[in-house]
Amino acid sequence: MTATPAAPVQIAPGSDCTRAFRAAYENRYTWEPGFGGYQGRCLWQQGDRTVEGRFQVGADLKATVEGIEDEEIHKAVASQLWEVAIHRVRRPFEQTHGANTFTAGEDTAEGLEVIVGGKNSGDRYRIADNVVTMVHRHIHGTVVTIHTLAVTDTGHGYLSQRYSSRYSDPATGAPRGGLQQFADTFVPLGAEGPWVLAERVIETEDENGAVEQSFRFLDLSPL
Repeated sequence: MTATPAAPVQIAPGSDCTRAFRAAYENRYTWEPGFGGYQGRCLWQQGDRTVEGRFQVGADLKATVEGIEDEEIHKAVASQLWEVAIHRVRRPFEQTHGANTFTAGEDTAEGLEVIVGGKNSGDRYRIADNVVTMVHRHIHGTVVTIHTLAVTDTGHGYLSQRYSSRYSDPATGAPRGGLQQFADTFVPLGAEGPWVLAERVIETEDENGAVEQSFRFLDLSPL
């Protein structure tokens, strides 16, 4: 499912847009309470090199990877699994954003700008068709900006399918590291899910060119 240009949002610049942002926030796909975890084979590939192991993501959302001796690759595989799991946690809007305010900014083809005030003042989002199409957040002394280009509709919320990510200096805006392009494939473990990551391809671009690596998760089954 490819993200379409934003339909006109009838929210005037400078007005409160909490309701619209909350609708997009609550439309993200998250795992149901009682998620029991899953397991399978993991395959890392870069160029002609392929490394295989096994993994588990427990009910506590902790990922364990076995059979991969290369420490850097082991860490990279575990990191992707953790990152996916942590974004599937269902947290009430009030818990995450209760100390924030949301004000409408300009409306562009990417969506309506959402300017955050309060606890997370300085953060910004864009929303279109109940999808968060852009994230600009301050995290641990750096800024991450994510642009979502396409999503997967699970029938119970959306998952980002194609998106870019860049880290930058919060004071100067200078990039920290290269631009990363992501392509994610999600599949349901059963007829009703949960939906889990089957493949992630990451292309990192910097002054030396582009490097691509892929993570595949196979023979998936619930714990």
